Amino acid sequence: MGNFLKQIQQQAKEEGCQDLEKIFTDCYANTLDTTIQEMEDGTVHVITGDIPAMWLRDSAAQMRPYIFWAKEDIKIREMIAGVVRRQFMYLCIDEYANAFNEQPNGACWEKDDPEQNPWVWERKFEIDSLCYPVQLAYLLWKNTGCVSQFDENFHNGVKKIFAVLRTEQFHEERSAYRFNRKNDFFKDTLSREGKGALVKSGTGLVWSGFRPSDDACTYGYLIPSNMFAVVVLGYLEEMARELFSDERVEKEARLLREQIRGAIEKEGKVYTEEFGTVYAYETDGYGMYHLMDDANVPSLLAMEYLGYPADQETAENTRRFILSDANPYYYKGCKAAGIGSSHTPSGYIWHIAMAVQGLTCKSREEKLAILRNMASTTGGKGMMHEGFFCDDDSRYTREWFSWANAMYMELFLDYLGYRLEK
Repeated sequence: MGNFLKQIQQQAKEEGCQDLEKIFTDCYANTLDTTIQEMEDGTVHVITGDIPAMWLRDSAAQMRPYIFWAKEDIKIREMIAGVVRRQFMYLCIDEYANAFNEQPNGACWEKDDPEQNPWVWERKFEIDSLCYPVQLAYLLWKNTGCVSQFDENFHNGVKKIFAVLRTEQFHEERSAYRFNRKNDFFKDTLSREGKGALVKSGTGLVWSGFRPSDDACTYGYLIPSNMFAVVVLGYLEEMARELFSDERVEKEARLLREQIRGAIEKEGKVYTEEFGTVYAYETDGYGMYHLMDDANVPSLLAMEYLGYPADQETAENTRRFILSDANPYYYKGCKAAGIGSSHTPSGYIWHIAMAVQGLTCKSREEKLAILRNMASTTGGKGMMHEGFFCDDDSRYTREWFSWANAMYMELFLDYLGYRLEK
């Protein structure tokens, strides 16, 4: 890892946190050694960990901590560019899918209805699946100057992203997307014969079938994912102007960004007696709201981390709400306190949410406390998990979850003063 790792080790020694640096180094090596497969076409396939598929979301998050190293190492830079090219290759195969196979072998979590393309591991439509590849492409360019990720698939993929966002602003009338899973687990399938949660069309918000947890939305307008869309549309606007000299893409990105942001600020807020006006997690445009937060990013907790230009007072109220017992997925135990998910059992806190809390807090002391809490709740494994029981970290889900490792790495780097230019 050259000079970058040596610099990190020296800083950790000066800070007196070599124990935290050991976990950082192990996580850093684990992703490189166990999840990455360079393909003959120059793209890079990245599995999520203990599931042999590439999630568009997870793979982007897994690469973020390596952008710092990519500034000085051309091999790492091209590896990340190869991940972006792979992501946009997949987007051009199926812009509604969230996870893909290394080869078109028909492997999948379930045989769903309608049956998926043999490249597709799972076809759950999640807005963040469109956002994360754009984010990674942008951050790689912005922080290293790399442009090899911007191939023909990237430009075709951007057209598909615009088309999907426009279609799903009018899901009820215009969308042909359906998802049925033939089991009895309600969070894994969509209602109304696969059409999903009913929403009011024309609000400006974009409908999503599933959350970044891969659980079905209760109400179809998922506010954190719409916030993420606002951010990446701003990225596309900037890249169209600065890199591609493409006025059409710049204008389309700007119009969509302004429309979605205006809708979030109008439709995505709700007044509560205890916390004042907060951002809802989900809404339907008819006046129904789901007040909660989930551990998976994009989340309400991650607003600032993602770069959404939130109303400051509403954002502060929202943070107080979601880091309290009023959030049904906020748990406290003798091992930790933090946000979990409906995706895992009650009482299970996620390392991802702990990292996001640290990345968005103002106090360096709090960042360190969260890092130490994360390091002490690995069930003795020395690496992060999905969720762990708040009173007993030896009870956890997912032995090997590279996204969680990446979030620990990112918080550790943030504590040492490393931050990506956005």
